[in-house]
Amino acid sequence: MNVPELKKSYLDNAVPALMEKLGYKNLHQVPKISKVVLNSSFGAEMDKNGVAELRKDIASIAGQLPIVVKARVSVSNFKLREGMPVGVKVTLRGNGMWDFLLRLIAIALPNIRDFRGVPSKLDGNGNYTLGIIDHSIFPEINVERQRVNTGMDICIVTTANTDGEGTELLKLLGMPFRKHSSDSNSEQAAA
Repeated sequence: MNVPELKKSYLDNAVPALMEKLGYKNLHQVPKISKVVLNSSFGAEMDKNGVAELRKDIASIAGQLPIVVKARVSVSNFKLREGMPVGVKVTLRGNGMWDFLLRLIAIALPNIRDFRGVPSKLDGNGNYTLGIIDHSIFPEINVERQRVNTGMDICIVTTANTDGEGTELLKLLGMPFRKHSSDSNSEQAAA
């Protein structure tokens, strides 16, 4: 069976490092990534062709077809009626999840202009959410054709109990967290 590169790195490098650093006695205590959820929303003014194009773009990024999310209630201020499409979402698990994370960490994030790292704030339960302004940073997206640049949210759900565990897991997987100014000041003072 073909094991994804990032999963192999997780099993060979991250699991022993997490067991040593966090003092776990059992292999099953080590936090792991359970799923990755991609979602992208759009305004009520987007037409059916725009929804189909966005759905096709997200499908090429994720490797599986996303579902269209519809509005639950009508909101007159936003010109939104119940049942209108408002976004697309897809949940990745297994090998598809690992392949997507590798493409995100190694290819897409460094492809951002003036990239200095992603924020290191987790949600309090060890899960990480990253917002991307333009989904054309992924190499699967054809930028030549006329389209609307749409942002997306990437939610990485882990089994970690605390933010510290989740941060360590993501760092060992290669997530390029932004260096804080206090970190660089302490490094300069030590030198």
